[in-house]
Amino acid sequence: MTRFSPVSASVVIAGCGSIGRRHARVLRSLGVRDIRICDPAAEQRAALKAEGPVAAEFASYEDALASRPQSVFICTPPKMHIPMSIRALESGAHVFCEKPLSDGLGGIEDLEGAIKRTGRKFMVGFCFRFHEGLTRAKQMLDAGRIGRLVSIRCRMGEHLPTVRPDYKTLFTSQYSGAFDLTHEIDLACWYAAPRPISAVKCMRGSFSDIGIKAPDVVEILVRFGGDCLASVHLDFFSRPRNRVTELLGTEGTISVEFPTWEECTVGVYAAAEGKWTTERLATERDFMFRAEDTEFLEAVALDRPIRLDLAEACKSMRIVVEAQNER
Repeated sequence: MTRFSPVSASVVIAGCGSIGRRHARVLRSLGVRDIRICDPAAEQRAALKAEGPVAAEFASYEDALASRPQSVFICTPPKMHIPMSIRALESGAHVFCEKPLSDGLGGIEDLEGAIKRTGRKFMVGFCFRFHEGLTRAKQMLDAGRIGRLVSIRCRMGEHLPTVRPDYKTLFTSQYSGAFDLTHEIDLACWYAAPRPISAVKCMRGSFSDIGIKAPDVVEILVRFGGDCLASVHLDFFSRPRNRVTELLGTEGTISVEFPTWEECTVGVYAAAEGKWTTERLATERDFMFRAEDTEFLEAVALDRPIRLDLAEACKSMRIVVEAQNER
């Protein structure tokens, strides 16, 4: 079998904010040595360089692409994702694009055309599909442990001022709000597959005391096909932080809960067994980032298909857009 060596990879990280710094740290841990960074803000580039060595730095995205990297990691605000991805693809680079795909559906056809025309790899970073507890739940679901999936319940809440003291300066606070917590929406799509999205309903508002213009609480209902319903709760004010995913089937229930990045509880109740089986997993936040970055780098180096491709990213994007337009 062909072996993969990350040492041979060359990567431009476009956007040196918190997620760009995380990918830089993860790529270094995987053995990638040729990490180039791009951000118009010198202080952002300096913050990333303070955490580890870089091969080159650029203030201009065009200059970064002109250095001919093998891959580009797009870690900028969502409205920039599609145009920056298209430019990277057309320069000859493979693209890893952070979630969400965009802030709307505009430009998706152009991006799809660029992917087909260039033949480059394109992956979107929904890292929770690589979380150990959530993947364990998917394996049990696919194995038929709880029969046919009927209902999905996903809840994510955190106190934004605690997580990001600078939260009022973020685009999230002005525009997307709690809709930015798209991982739970993507997880619903992942567990419900291959059922298509058949209906979306939503209620949302800025109801807490954190003082942002964008919605700080969102409730979304999604029907998949004709036999599965998902409810997704997202908020930016609740304490303590918690993430809960429940899969309800005709023959049992699977539950995944992780209030911290360091611990996760996975429980399954199978009717045939008549009891709960619970497992506590020791986890770390960077593990899922290492797993997704490795999958992308291997797909590029070994010409493997991308699982989290444009079509997958469009599912959660469509739900967000329809939910935001719901009156």
